[in-house]
Amino acid sequence: MLQITDKSTVVARKLQSLSDLQLNFKQNTSTWSILECIEHLNRYGDYYLPEIQNQILAQKGGQASPIFKSGLLGNYFAGLMQAKDGKMKKMKSPKDKDPSHSKLTRMTIDRFLKQQELLHSLLLQSKKVDLQRTKTAISLSKLIRLRLGDTFRFFVYHIERHVLQAERVCEMQGYHSQNS
Repeated sequence: MLQITDKSTVVARKLQSLSDLQLNFKQNTSTWSILECIEHLNRYGDYYLPEIQNQILAQKGGQASPIFKSGLLGNYFAGLMQAKDGKMKKMKSPKDKDPSHSKLTRMTIDRFLKQQELLHSLLLQSKKVDLQRTKTAISLSKLIRLRLGDTFRFFVYHIERHVLQAERVCEMQGYHSQNS
């Protein structure tokens, strides 16, 4: 998870060098711009990062489990998010997480990078926590709780998915974020 997180951070830093026009470019009205992809991630980060942080902090003297076993529901959600060979299932975003038609600036990327720093830190802290017994609520319903390990998998794969989407928008414009 740390490797994927760090790779997403590197790509986001490269996106900062793009012009406002490039960051807001949309192929058509039904697609997202680079900034919309990143803002979507920020909106999820606003929910998941405090939730994860609170659950890690709530663990007192717990012991980390050497092996993590994914739960059935958590594995399903993580699998939905995971990009396989660069391909992803198309999904509809909940209205509160859909950034379409938002007025966004490059501060969107700065905010994302701050969230990535926190995520990196939480991943490191989680090495001292039982990833199976520690549970987090999900953004769709506070009644559904996933194992912390599954929440990390879902969240990190979700970030990877939309960073890849932002990279595709770059490529449509003839800019390759990995090569610069």
